Amino acid sequence: MGNLDFRYQPDINDDYLCPDIMVVCDRKHLKGGSYSGIPKFIVETLSPSTAKRDKTEKKDIYEKAGVEEYWIVSPQGSVEIYYLEDGKYVMKENYMLQDDKEDEHYNAETEICLREFPHIKMLLGEIFEGLK
Repeated sequence: MGNLDFRYQPDINDDYLCPDIMVVCDRKHLKGGSYSGIPKFIVETLSPSTAKRDKTEKKDIYEKAGVEEYWIVSPQGSVEIYYLEDGKYVMKENYMLQDDKEDEHYNAETEICLREFPHIKMLLGEIFEGLK
């Protein structure tokens, strides 16, 4: 579903964010074009105009809201994966795509999966397919 807003403080105010990708499992918190529960997974894709906000303000909001897994993807080929541990995000994985098969650090076929949904798998190179 496109353009789904995440209302992260529904008991306090109507503030919301619109994540690039969000996985939600509790349909009772879905109303119209907004979700007021806690998403299991959120991805933000960086752009020059959003990078600072995605890595600071939005990351802090998702952390405080209790989002278990947060990925920050840069079109330049990097993926930062954060997991919520004791109420704070800890970066557990950090990938920089190297898709030249001749390079000793080639990793485009590295399999990545969502922690909460290990059956959802993708190759690092697939994330950036069509961008180069």
